[in-house]
This record gives sequence, structure tokens and C-alpha cells, in this order.
Amino acid sequence: MQAKKRRRQKFSKIKLIKRQEMWTLTAPGWAIAIAVIAYLIFFSITHVHSYLAVTSPLKSAEILVVEGWLPDYAIEEALIEFKNGSYRQIITTGGTLGKGTYLTGYNNFAEVTAATFNKLGLEAEKVVAVPTPYVVKDRSYASAAEFYRWLSNSNIKVESINLFSLDVHTRRSWLIFKKILNPEIQVGIIAAKTQDYDPEKWWGSSQGVRTVLDETIAYIYARFLSWKN
Repeated sequence: MQAKKRRRQKFSKIKLIKRQEMWTLTAPGWAIAIAVIAYLIFFSITHVHSYLAVTSPLKSAEILVVEGWLPDYAIEEALIEFKNGSYRQIITTGGTLGKGTYLTGYNNFAEVTAATFNKLGLEAEKVVAVPTPYVVKDRSYASAAEFYRWLSNSNIKVESINLFSLDVHTRRSWLIFKKILNPEIQVGIIAAKTQDYDPEKWWGSSQGVRTVLDETIAYIYARFLSWKN
């Protein structure tokens, strides 16, 4: 009987919960914390687009590299940049077309964009297409790597280039090209302005939200996890 009583007493001493003190925010503390979080969200929304759609060209750039997937209006902007600058050549990059090869006669974006420049009046000897081999992912990396390979095998000596891209995709492309080309070749960057939405109020359209969020995630991945994108 005594043994059973002792077992009950021992079991009763096992506590499953306990009370302890903890620090927490006061009402003014919560107000300040919420205000800070709201400010950070507002700051991010109003500045993320300008951060991703960066323009920082090099005046000494000898070649203008144009990403071949750009829309026609951006290609027109690139041609204006070429004519206003001191460039001696345009290089177009880009992978295989997903559709239209039977109709256009071109197999990749690099050739399509080069032909577009010719159609817009640029002399054929001033534009060179550097197609990117077919890849399932890491397309920007593959384009930059193929351009570097082509440049290394050519007789062209280049110290600096400007890369021409579009909107919020620009910073990611700049990151990748600099990783591959620096320090041998300095890389400047130019962002064409998108016509798909208002960059100043990108959060006001579904297209703007999708594009900015997608590119923000892609840039973070390229910057901190893998820059092969």
C-alpha cells in the first residue's frame, strides 16, 4: 500500500507545463514595430523597380551587346543608343525560337534581332549574331558564356562593353555578364523602358506585379544561390 502511494506521489510531481516570464512589446513598442515594417514594405515597393531596371553605361564601351529576346521597340532604342554612342559593333545574343522558325527562316533570337537591325538600316558588317546553344535553364548564363567564347575566338580586342536589356531583367543580366567577363572586360548596362506596364506604378497592373515579383525572386536566386540564370 505504501509503495503504491509513493508511486502516485512521484507521478504527481511530473509537470507537463510551467509558468515563466517573457519579454513582449508594449503598446507603443508594437506601434513603432508596425510603423517600421510598413515603411520597409513601402520603401521596397517604391524602389525595387528602379533597382532592378538599372542603367549604368560605360562611355568607353566599344561594343553594344543586345539580348535578342527584346521586343521590337527595345531594339529600336538599342539602335538609337548605338548611333549616339562611340560603338563600332553590335553583338546580338539569344537562344532558340520556340515558334516561327518555319515562317521566319531563323532558328534563334540572335539571328532574328540581327536581321531586325539590318531591316532598320544598320549596315550588315556592323552587327554580328552570336546564337546561344539550346538550354532548358540558365539561358542568360548560356548567352553570356557563348558571347565570351565567341569573343575569345575572334580577332576583336575589347576592353569594355555595354549590355542592352529590358526593364527589371537588366540587373540580373548585368550580374551574370560581369561574373563571366570581369576583370578582363568591363561591363556597363542599359535598361530599355517597358511598354507592358507603367514602371512608376508597377503594382497597379497584374503584368507589372508578376514581372517585378518574378524578377526579384530570380535576381535573389542568381545573386545568393546560383548566378547561372
